[in-house]
Amino acid sequence: MKRNSRLSLALHTLSHMAGAPDRVRTSSDIADHAGTNPVVVRRVLGKLREAGLLSSEKGHAGGWRLAKPAGGITLADVYLALDERLVSGGDSDAEPSYCSIETGLQIRVAEVLEEIEDSLVQRLRETSITDVHPKSCSYCDS
Repeated sequence: MKRNSRLSLALHTLSHMAGAPDRVRTSSDIADHAGTNPVVVRRVLGKLREAGLLSSEKGHAGGWRLAKPAGGITLADVYLALDERLVSGGDSDAEPSYCSIETGLQIRVAEVLEEIEDSLVQRLRETSITDVHPKSCSYCDS
């Protein structure tokens, strides 16, 4: 799942949080575990907070926690919160083509890619964070 590192980081973090939903986790702790920078963690988790999936508290005892039960958070919720797409719909800023064949191809390919993206999101809606959380995890249990 390393293809999109932001999605991977978000899903990994939420899955760990599902194991101990009342535990507050700092950006530094999450970054250490994920092998990344706390700034990256804050950017990614900030998107999840904006989507209502996480809450954060500032200060000495602050950190991140689930804003709702893990069973109510689907993989699609996370994917859509990050506002990224695994399936690219093409370059909307591309120069307009004067060839009707190329224009037709671009339109049809964009339609197919949009259908694939919609299908992906629908499949991601079928799995919650709870569904992917392991029964035991030393990081969650500590």
